[in-house]
Amino acid sequence: MAEAILKRERVRDYLLELIETHPAGAPIPAERVLCQQLSVSRPTVRSAVEELVNTGLLIRQHGRGTFVARAKITQEMVSGTGSMSLPQASGTWESRVLEHARIPAGARVGRRLRLSPAAEIHYIARLRLVDGEPMALEYLHVPALVAPSLTLHDMESGDFYERLREHGVHVRDAIQSIEPTVTNESEAALLSVPVLAPALLFERLTTDSEGRQVEYVHSIYRGDRYRIVSRLTLGDEPRSTVDVQARVGNSDPF
Repeated sequence: MAEAILKRERVRDYLLELIETHPAGAPIPAERVLCQQLSVSRPTVRSAVEELVNTGLLIRQHGRGTFVARAKITQEMVSGTGSMSLPQASGTWESRVLEHARIPAGARVGRRLRLSPAAEIHYIARLRLVDGEPMALEYLHVPALVAPSLTLHDMESGDFYERLREHGVHVRDAIQSIEPTVTNESEAALLSVPVLAPALLFERLTTDSEGRQVEYVHSIYRGDRYRIVSRLTLGDEPRSTVDVQARVGNSDPF
């Protein structure tokens, strides 16, 4: 068993080297060629390839072969003074509003935003695109009293937090959680991925400079095209916490 695992890891490392040194769309060798080059069995090669296909690093095209996938969109989280800051994620981000309505908060959202269930909120569902490609579905809940004149244009143009500043709302910080999930049928259709495709579920609660809860949002990000990278301060510098607390300054992806 140990020998089989080591062989599989050797194949995986070889494939990762190909992925890192070849451009998107480059073919990888056929299974029989890899078996000969690495002196391993076809099931071992197939298992390693399948793993990298499932994680979005390789793309298999029926009848053509297996190819290096495009690089994932990267969001970097950088440790600061006891919190995490959010630099700009890579790519050109756009928003397409799917739904915008004023509705009662309801019990669940009301608890998060410290509102009565009957209090009105802006409910916004929007599709986030990077370089024209669907990347995430985002569902925002903003108290109507916080930004009573929030418009469809505010949700589609530029940085949402910049739009809030124009309404006199200055965001200060947020608590954000990230966990793995899979897409359902409607999410898969909008994101152009298969049903039950790997995805990342983000939930964020944002506070403004007055201590008000001004935004609750949950988002589904494509697992095959998006990743989170954390940069930590270690050694003799002040230790930072890695507890998915995010300082929301320049955070256009969200």
